[in-house]
Amino acid sequence: MKLTLFHIALFTLLSLSAMAQMQPFALQDVKLRGGPFKNAQDVDLRYILALNPDKLLAPYLIDAGLPLKAPRYGNWESVGLDGHIGGHYLSALAMMYASTGEPEMKRRLDYIIGELARCQAQNGNGYVGGIPQGKVFWQRIHKGDIDGSSFGLNNTWVPLYNIHKLFAGLRDAYVYAGNQQAKQVLVGLGDWFVALMKPLSDEQIQQVLRTEHGGINETFADLYILTNDKKYLEIAQRLSHRALLNPLLDQQDKLTGLHANTQIPKVIGFEKIAMLTGKADWSEAATYFWRNVSQTRSVAFGGNSVREHFNPTADFSQVLRSNQGPETCNSFNMLRLSKALFLDKNDASYLDFYERTLYNHILSSQHPEKGGFVYFTPIRPNHYRVYSQPETSMWCCVGSGLENHAKYGELIYSHSVNDLFVNLFIPSTLTWKEKGIRLTQRTNFPYENQTELVVEQIKPQVFSVEIRYPKWAENMEVLVNGKAQVVDGKPSGYVAISRRWKAGDRVTVRFKTATRLEQLPDGSNWAAFVHGPIVLAAKTSTADLTGLFADDSRMGHETKGSLYPLTSAYALVGDPATYLSRLKPVSTLRFQLDTLTLQPFYEVHDARYQMYFPTFTRAAFDEQQTRLKQQEAEVLALEAITVDKVNCGEQQPEVDHAYKGEKSESGFDDERFWRRTRSFIYYQLQNKGLVGKSISITALDDIKPENVDFLIDDVPTQIIATGGKTIQLQANNKEVVTLKIVARNGKPTPRINQIRLLTR
Repeated sequence: MKLTLFHIALFTLLSLSAMAQMQPFALQDVKLRGGPFKNAQDVDLRYILALNPDKLLAPYLIDAGLPLKAPRYGNWESVGLDGHIGGHYLSALAMMYASTGEPEMKRRLDYIIGELARCQAQNGNGYVGGIPQGKVFWQRIHKGDIDGSSFGLNNTWVPLYNIHKLFAGLRDAYVYAGNQQAKQVLVGLGDWFVALMKPLSDEQIQQVLRTEHGGINETFADLYILTNDKKYLEIAQRLSHRALLNPLLDQQDKLTGLHANTQIPKVIGFEKIAMLTGKADWSEAATYFWRNVSQTRSVAFGGNSVREHFNPTADFSQVLRSNQGPETCNSFNMLRLSKALFLDKNDASYLDFYERTLYNHILSSQHPEKGGFVYFTPIRPNHYRVYSQPETSMWCCVGSGLENHAKYGELIYSHSVNDLFVNLFIPSTLTWKEKGIRLTQRTNFPYENQTELVVEQIKPQVFSVEIRYPKWAENMEVLVNGKAQVVDGKPSGYVAISRRWKAGDRVTVRFKTATRLEQLPDGSNWAAFVHGPIVLAAKTSTADLTGLFADDSRMGHETKGSLYPLTSAYALVGDPATYLSRLKPVSTLRFQLDTLTLQPFYEVHDARYQMYFPTFTRAAFDEQQTRLKQQEAEVLALEAITVDKVNCGEQQPEVDHAYKGEKSESGFDDERFWRRTRSFIYYQLQNKGLVGKSISITALDDIKPENVDFLIDDVPTQIIATGGKTIQLQANNKEVVTLKIVARNGKPTPRINQIRLLTR
């Protein structure tokens, strides 16, 4: 079973003509040949090999009541998201095997599938999973006992998101690597899930879907493709979250404040279901979402979100200030959506975003020598990123990171039944078995502005080679065997070369690139230098890179080093017409900007960096510096006395602080997140060094002590001070401070925005 066969099944079910439909090549058909992407693939392969399959299997064996062969991993794999990396690992093994043919990938894949089948047989009902107390949890759901929030379902951490990774891993093991047993386990798991959800009403299912659930609708659509059993397509539609879908159907932007990576996989499912059912409005909804996120919510390198959430389109100031910039998982899924829409619409404009994000976010998100994956990529000037390590880091972006660098060959080329499309300029060899064609692309792009396609093997035949004309290319020149061709394509389209091809034919493609300044989407005075599709950045310092390679702490994926004041950022001051002329070429893709050296962002590692530059007239610069200094002084002064903090209503901060609650809800108002309850909410704060003395709580509403109780270690605590929307409590002298906020008489508490443990 190959990826191409999977898509043939999809197109057959759609009753579409393969003659007109864009199709991808199987990963087996495309081999990387040097360059940064091949290096990233090799580094990823070593990381995959550094992980222990038996440790990843441990949560599944625990749940099935079988003896362990190795203890489970720590970090996220032992605090509630147990087993999720195992699903990603299946996908990574399958893709890496397809991409490289490395036998150890197949051996490990087959072994893990066999162990999962053993767990499934032990459970006896088709279920297999690593979710803590999974059998009890799922039985509650089956009975309609549902208490869900954005990331907690019955006080269990994103269980559908977790099991979705296993669904996807089993699918990929079958589709990419041909493992027949994986399909059997997948179908058994799918049948169990269909039976689990059968008693629930549509309203109850939508209640379940309030909690992050990955692309669970997509995987059931895939099960339909693989089996032609309509029950899977029916459940795929029932598992589509209407709270997101309905506004998109009406072309309404309701995304601000939503957890970004919760939404993107749902939309991938909407698009796939649309292709299977002919629901054109669902596909238009997916297109609207893609356009909104890629054009109005994404920064220069293709990433989106701040602290994992969609920020306001008209104000990117939070993104600039935060050390929790765009999340890599978001871009992982935006590329999947871009690929799906490109194949559906036959529209090369989707590739402009795909290429930009591939080079500048995905490629930069892995350390090119030591390995390790990045969670947050801040655009805050003079900040840095953190890299995972195999034994310490089990974050979501490790799971998607394992996959990211195993599938670079997925969209370099595509084809219709007759014609070949060259989409990306990456050194590689394509084997089109059905046509008897082998073609090698030789290029050093982006370090040179050309690529060469050499037809190495072919039975002479007539067809068209369609070469992408990128949006960023100022012009294109195409030569066949040294003879110039008429270039009749337009940017974000293709240049078609139709002829009778024979072995030895060479196509040379040349283009011009230029450097430009690209503003943030909010139109503010911050801009990045972009050369062709490549975002440029400057290393600014190697000081205070605390936690550069993550430990096993719950928040190991977040930087711990100091936030340097925004006023220390290099600024472009003076006449805007001179900003670009200040760049002095040093070498290929190297430019001098006074004391800074700009280079491709994907080359910048082990350092603080600056990607975005404020731009000012001289008068505006002086005024801005004064205002920023005051703002920064206030922010940094508060951070200096903060031991720990919870941003209430935000997914990761609440998970990090062991959130529990009943009859609770969260939201986003006045550009701030909040959580309130009619029962209780509970957090744990870390009091390192026992220096925390008080707890400060801020809300969006007045806090009236007579309407809410505050307990530390389940004991009412002393109120130090109150003041409208703030209250200060006495903290205890323990390393872990537990705070419980309890509503009185069933009335809702104020909308709590932030909780800080302070040194005074």
